[in-house]
Amino acid sequence: MTGWLEDKVIVCTGAGSGIGLSAVNAFLDAGAAVGVLERDPAKVEAMGAHDRLFALEGDATSEAANARLLEEATRRWGGVDGAVTFVGVFDHYTPLDEIPEGKFEDAFDELFHVNVRSALTTARAALPALRGRRGSLVLTLSSSSFYPGRGGTLYVATKFALRGVVLQLAHEVAPDVRVNGVAPGGTLGTDLRGPASLGLADQRLGDRPGRREQLEQRTPLHLALSGDDHAGAYVFLLSDRSRGITGEVIRSDGGLAAR
Repeated sequence: MTGWLEDKVIVCTGAGSGIGLSAVNAFLDAGAAVGVLERDPAKVEAMGAHDRLFALEGDATSEAANARLLEEATRRWGGVDGAVTFVGVFDHYTPLDEIPEGKFEDAFDELFHVNVRSALTTARAALPALRGRRGSLVLTLSSSSFYPGRGGTLYVATKFALRGVVLQLAHEVAPDVRVNGVAPGGTLGTDLRGPASLGLADQRLGDRPGRREQLEQRTPLHLALSGDDHAGAYVFLLSDRSRGITGEVIRSDGGLAAR
C-alpha cells in the first residue's frame, strides 16, 4: 500500500496501542502525515514525534481535546483528509442481569460515553475540515456490531449503535464526506480494558487465558488476528481507491459471517 495515502493528513483518537497503533504505522508507511489524540501519557511518549507524526495527550470524549487535535494537524499540514476513531471500553461479556445492583446506570453511562459519544464528538470536530477536502471518516466498530456473544449486553448495544452512526452520517454528509467503518474480530495484543464502573478497569481483554486458541477455533479461517491484519482495511477506506464507497463496514473478523 506504499503511496496509497501520499500527501494525505489523517487524525486518529485512541491510537496509542493495539489496532490503532498498527493502523498509524500503516498510514505512515502509505505516505500520510498523522496526528493522534491519546489519553495515556505513557503511550503518547512512546509514540514519539517526527515531521509526519505528532501525538497529543487528551480524552477523545472531550470537545476541547478533539478541537486541539484538528487545530494542530491543520496548523502543521494545512488541512485534514481523514479521521479515524479507535477508542473503546469492553464489558468483559457481562450479561445484563449480572450487572451488580446499583451499578447499571453508571455502567450504561460509561460504555455509551466512551464507545459512542467519543466517536460522535470526534466526528463533530472533524467534519468541517473533512468537508473542505472531500475527506473520509472511519469508525472502529467490532464483530459485536453484527453478532451476539462477542461481548455483554451493554458493549454489544454500543457497537450496534455505532453501526447506525456509520449509516446515518454517511447519509447526512454525502457527497462531501465519506463515512465507513471497520469491524475487527477478536484481536491479539489488544489493550482494550473493562469499565471502571464495574471494577474492571485493570482487566485487559488481551490477557484472557488461552486467547489465541479461542480466536483460532471460533473463526472459519482459523486465524488469531493481530492489529496489523486489520490495518489495511483502514488504509483502503481512507484512500482514493475507495472513493465510491460510503455507508459500508469492512468485517475484518476471520470470516464469522460464513459460520
